[in-house]
Amino acid sequence: MVFADPGEALARARALLDAVPSPLDASVAHQVIGIWQRDFGDLRLALHHLRRARECAARADSADREADVLATLGVALVHAGRTREGLAAFERGVARGAGHTRARVLYRRAYVWWVLGHHREALEDVRRAVPVLRQADDVIWMARALTLRATVHLALGSVERAEADFTAAEALWDTTGQEHDKADAVESRGLAAFRSGDVPAALRLLDEAEERYARLGTPTFMLNIRRCEVLMAAGLAPEALAEADAAIGKLDGLGGQSTRKAELLLAAARAARPAGDPHTAIARAALAVRLFAGQRRTWWETHARLVLIEARHAAGRGSGRLVADAAAVAAKLASFGSPAAPEASLLAGRIALDLGWTADAERHLAVAARSRRSGPPLARMTGWAAQALRAQAAGSARGVLEACRRGLDVLDDHRMTLGASELRARATEQGAELAALAQRASLVSGGPRRLLVWSERWRATVLSTPPTRPPADPELLSGMTAFREIASRAEAARMEGRPVPALEREQRRLEREIRSRTLHMRGEAPGSGDRFDVGRLLERLGDEVLLVELAVLDGRVQVLLCGRGRVRRFEAGLLAEAETEAEHVQAGLRRLAHPGAEARLPVVEAAGRRLEELLLGPAAAQLCGGPVVIVPPGRLHRVPWALLPSLRERVLSVSPSAGSWLRARETAPPPEGRPVLVRGPGLATGGAEVPELAARYGCATVLEEDGARVPRVLEELDGAALAHIAAHGTFRADSPLFSSLRMADGPIVVHDFERLARSPYRIILSCCDTARLASVGADELLGLVTALLPLGTAGVVACSAPVNDAAVVPLMLALHKGLDAGLSLAEALRDARAALPGDALHQATGWAFSAFGAA
Repeated sequence: MVFADPGEALARARALLDAVPSPLDASVAHQVIGIWQRDFGDLRLALHHLRRARECAARADSADREADVLATLGVALVHAGRTREGLAAFERGVARGAGHTRARVLYRRAYVWWVLGHHREALEDVRRAVPVLRQADDVIWMARALTLRATVHLALGSVERAEADFTAAEALWDTTGQEHDKADAVESRGLAAFRSGDVPAALRLLDEAEERYARLGTPTFMLNIRRCEVLMAAGLAPEALAEADAAIGKLDGLGGQSTRKAELLLAAARAARPAGDPHTAIARAALAVRLFAGQRRTWWETHARLVLIEARHAAGRGSGRLVADAAAVAAKLASFGSPAAPEASLLAGRIALDLGWTADAERHLAVAARSRRSGPPLARMTGWAAQALRAQAAGSARGVLEACRRGLDVLDDHRMTLGASELRARATEQGAELAALAQRASLVSGGPRRLLVWSERWRATVLSTPPTRPPADPELLSGMTAFREIASRAEAARMEGRPVPALEREQRRLEREIRSRTLHMRGEAPGSGDRFDVGRLLERLGDEVLLVELAVLDGRVQVLLCGRGRVRRFEAGLLAEAETEAEHVQAGLRRLAHPGAEARLPVVEAAGRRLEELLLGPAAAQLCGGPVVIVPPGRLHRVPWALLPSLRERVLSVSPSAGSWLRARETAPPPEGRPVLVRGPGLATGGAEVPELAARYGCATVLEEDGARVPRVLEELDGAALAHIAAHGTFRADSPLFSSLRMADGPIVVHDFERLARSPYRIILSCCDTARLASVGADELLGLVTALLPLGTAGVVACSAPVNDAAVVPLMLALHKGLDAGLSLAEALRDARAALPGDALHQATGWAFSAFGAA
């Protein structure tokens, strides 16, 4: 019962002890309490009760009872880090038990071998136990043995064998009432899904397992460890680090298993490095190494050493000793049959390259490169990265480009299995090194055209195909409705000055639930979308339009000027300096949004001139008088491009990638459709431009006051030719897909827009911060604008800074006047800026808005 209904089992065991039982019954009761404390509570109490259980079994003179307790005690001792004592208890248990009991003891010793990383010994003990358990028709222990064997197979990289055992075990569990074991089986299937490359299924199954554990009231430390691994693969390293650290704190508070603490420390160390915190990774990994060594867990200790070496390398500590350490770890992992061995060889080769030891680097990289032909996607990525570095060391630009192409193709296939746009964006981080290697090789040997192709290869890839539409899941839809209601109540309370902590907690809970459900979506689109074609781009640009793509190599901006049938390259300034200057400009625009800040105008204009030097360099002088399309890297998405002197009077549009601009250019407008005008609550001007626009268009659909509710707004926006939304915008840097526009019944968020069959062909967002985006992955952007572009929107006007509501009204009216005259969004916005009053407030308002896309 302790794994069917843990709480009830604990209560019955305590009641039995209160009733002065026989030694045999007392042994069972103490063992149950010991198991409960071992797995869900205080390990010191567990050891106390298990020793009492053994004493009672000895008094009862039951060899089988004593053998069974010795096996449970052996597991607890190993989890306490007392490995030698634990294995000695198993030796006595195997000797004391017979037949069926001995098979159960062997199963538990196999489990301990798995914990210690002795996989061959674990498989041998399971091999001895399974026939006896099957003959005894012991369904529960047979299912446990199959689950354990599957888990060992996974550790050795044998996914197909593991899945077969998990399937057989699950069929057995379905015939029992072992609820904790059933939850563990779901968790194990999640791990198998992850090992086979299905991240959405892994997240869904791990969430289901967590719900089952929660109903039983049992802690989930192994689940935490496994979810950290999946979150890492999904590009969510900061979340993995937070989960691991929270679990460590909870485990310490319980006085729980030392073995689990070491594994959680290893998970935290693995997450800290890609989360940008190598020093935390070093600290966590070093402690994990010490704990694993003390627990005599060589397999685990070696994996922790790999993470420690990776973290030291990331912190800039390259040395010959580090090469030797990485090589030794690689050899040991290979002897264990660990799938992580190629990663260690790649690390040894990478450090050797940094030191100029080309012969050593070639030896290690050649070993790592063998993994490129088979295995899960991330293992093949490791192999192709090693192959690219080999080619680079050999001076073969062609070899570098081929390896990078093949590696990114592997990652494309993996990325397209992900349905959620957030996961697709974050997964690109794993290809950042290959993309940079290819760009560097292109710069050296291929000319501007090839550099443009490789700049596009791994830029804004999320926009290349529409996201998977969220399922018509009743729980997801009701969660979205509840989220809007709670968010609306919280906003109303803030405006009235009332405290809102309870509402904010509930809002965060609903956000986590909604996000979790969307991350479960599998991708539907095969392949990676259309391949970028330079010839097609130049043909579309013609002789008038120039496209300026900014690539970043080794921290410096490379300007690729495309148009009039050719691509030219210019070198500009340092990206870090441009980012700093862009922050100064943003601060200046925030000040200019308020009356009385006119003295800041010359400062902002001077910063705009410095930005032009840093971002365009000598290319600025090559811009003629025609339209210009700017394609910036993700980290420069907040630059107000219209502020730059050479762009100030231009027809100017911005695009996340040249490929995205091409798709927008080739998107056909809907054959008909009336304009949709939406006015949200709480605007300082009351959305004053909307009534005037309604009078201008005559046939427009106007949604305001109680009519501007999210379901109706989405219904009208779907497939519209032109939409204008005047509503308060909120950008969420912590969770960009919850960036929102405020409607009458609460926020409309990015997740809502992703439900549209086709977003409006043109959309104007006349409110603050609607063009703010989060830069994630290799060069991806998440936010309102980038949610619309893959769904059929060809052009967006939005704002990247806080603006003065009153100054927005004349800008919007002038913008629509241009659209009514047949101009594009970029043309109309250029003319609208020119029509504004010349004071600082209106100039800053005009600069803050940008046209995105090509409509």
